Amino acid sequence: MSAFSRFPARLQEAIASRLGFTGLRPVQELAAQALLDGKNAVVLAPTAGGKTEASLFPVLAGLVERPVVGVGALYVAPIKALLNNQEERLGTYTEMVGLRRFVWHGDTPPSAKRAFLREPCELLMTTPESLEVMLISPRVPVRALFSQLRYVVVDEVHALAGTDRGAHLLSVIERLAALGGVDVQRVGLSATVGNPGEILAWLQGSSRRGGVVVDPPKQPTQRRLSVALPGTVTDIARAGAGLARGKKSLLFCQTRSLSEHVSERMRGQGTDVFVHHSSVSLEERRLAEERFHHGRDTCIVCTSTLELGIDVGDLDAVLQANAPSTVSSFLQRIGRTGRRDGQVSNMAFLCEDTDSLLLAVALIEQARRGWVESVPMQSRCWPVLVQQLMALSLQFGALAPAEAWTQLSRVPDFQGISADEFEGLVRHLVAEGFLFESGGKLSLGERAERLFGRKNFAELYAVFTSPVLYRVNSGAQEIGSLEPSFVERLVEGMSAFLLGGRAWVVDHVLHSEREVQVRPAPVGRKPAWGGFMPQFLGFEVCQRIRHVLVGDEAVPYLDEAATQALKALREDLGPLLRRSGPPVQADAEGGALWWNFAGGRINHTLKYALEATQGWKVVADNFFLKVAGTGVSHGTIEAALRQLGVPGFWDVERLRTLQARIPPYRLSKFQDALPDAAVTEMLGMYFLDTEGAQRVVRECLGAEAATAS
Repeated sequence: MSAFSRFPARLQEAIASRLGFTGLRPVQELAAQALLDGKNAVVLAPTAGGKTEASLFPVLAGLVERPVVGVGALYVAPIKALLNNQEERLGTYTEMVGLRRFVWHGDTPPSAKRAFLREPCELLMTTPESLEVMLISPRVPVRALFSQLRYVVVDEVHALAGTDRGAHLLSVIERLAALGGVDVQRVGLSATVGNPGEILAWLQGSSRRGGVVVDPPKQPTQRRLSVALPGTVTDIARAGAGLARGKKSLLFCQTRSLSEHVSERMRGQGTDVFVHHSSVSLEERRLAEERFHHGRDTCIVCTSTLELGIDVGDLDAVLQANAPSTVSSFLQRIGRTGRRDGQVSNMAFLCEDTDSLLLAVALIEQARRGWVESVPMQSRCWPVLVQQLMALSLQFGALAPAEAWTQLSRVPDFQGISADEFEGLVRHLVAEGFLFESGGKLSLGERAERLFGRKNFAELYAVFTSPVLYRVNSGAQEIGSLEPSFVERLVEGMSAFLLGGRAWVVDHVLHSEREVQVRPAPVGRKPAWGGFMPQFLGFEVCQRIRHVLVGDEAVPYLDEAATQALKALREDLGPLLRRSGPPVQADAEGGALWWNFAGGRINHTLKYALEATQGWKVVADNFFLKVAGTGVSHGTIEAALRQLGVPGFWDVERLRTLQARIPPYRLSKFQDALPDAAVTEMLGMYFLDTEGAQRVVRECLGAEAATAS
């Protein structure tokens, strides 16, 4: 029996007559069968692949056949823009079967929220943070509103799984599920990921339902790709304007600053240009989306705000300034094109430097091989555990620690934390004034109220916050500020970046002072190859870059400038990388570069290990380690690696030693509430990969031994 025939007659008629569907797509058929059978699911399909209907049609079928009082289904999205974008579409789907939907987030007018509370809709569209607000607010009748909740649909689930926001969402879902005592059915919608089974297991949480990954065979798609090396931002803007002329296109940039620079230089070259990033006002973003929908000769210069499934209509082209850091992002972005019959997915990379050129090639080659990153999962998410303890104490006024643990231990992101560790955390929070204990029950402490109580505890609802910024100084002059995630990837003496319209070279990074000392970059200076990378790159992508450098195959989608640049890089580094033993290269300052292409986290692990054992000064990059110190040479680095390869070197005590060497970066607004050991562990999970470091050392020593034999 087809899934369509299992839908109630009212839904069948609406799908056929109102939507004009002549049948369900494969992903919709498979998902509907699984959901109608009562299973949890992760549904995989590319952008515009029909995922929304795959989840909503069976949910609507259930709500039509078994009406609810209050909210029967949640549609959760990671960003408000996606909710706004889906509002009309989901409104059509609910209305055509006699149901209603409501969008609740920070921009929804209070009067509309009050009307919803008086007369709730069956489908509530919201964000994780807004759900928390509803649970905590004394004005929301939580039990009456959610006691008949049956379904939760999480859109773009890959953007939440494995993150603090994902842990927060799962915690809130578990709290809602406990209200009605119902095994709430859970559905995640995602683009292609490397580990959908793990994401499904995470999303299921305490649910006892069966689970299934819905991933029908994909139709082969044609892609038209090009990688150019214009060089400067001005040249990128000029090339982008030429490619965008007469088309509807998106031009992705990796930073807000770059998007502003590029858009400014593109204007006046024959194309309407809009900017879309998180610092642009809501009104401006909506205006850009609206005018883009109805225009032809238009380009939106954007950051990742338009990477998720926001529908900006049919696109002719996607452009990319430099390159994203993951294959997943590349596939999301190119998937915005090729959605009309007869159209081919296409994407043009416009690179400033050879870092971006190599990264673009690596992403394309990994995607051609069908590889995409796995989402890293977590089980010891200390910051959100603290946040949830405070939120529960605020929601209930006071509760026993055992009650809190019963609730929170259901969340996969906390299941690696033992009951004893939880009790120790509670004692710490009470001692530090974040919680108050009386009569065996916990309530919110004065210190927590002082830190998070502003604007009716708005700071407590969201697990993310604006980071503490680093000042950028040139001598006594303050130039501006940078985010910690950017600063961590700066290489002293090598990295160059733009700030305030000028180029600067990094002299020193003073983490204790949260200061970056810089000097003006020489005229024409570009960031040195292997210097700044916008994010940690993964091991597999970096290894693909190495493979490209040691190979001699032609790369057909490169333009002439990019082809010549790759040829020069191969001639420069190819012989070194093909040599036996660790590829170590002496530098001009008396130190050495170990070109291992291991990625950011592994190289940070090796950095701290070499500094701890050898006393060297080591700078970690995605592609190499820069080593400075007395007697540094090819031989001493080989000897140091043999020491790192001794059985038992990477024991628990060694891990603690390495974690202790990480500067006190601020990764969470709840970090100050954590015990020192938990902060150290959290930093270690973000910056270190000891298993990967051991693998790199073994492979390096194995190659050396094989050569010797």
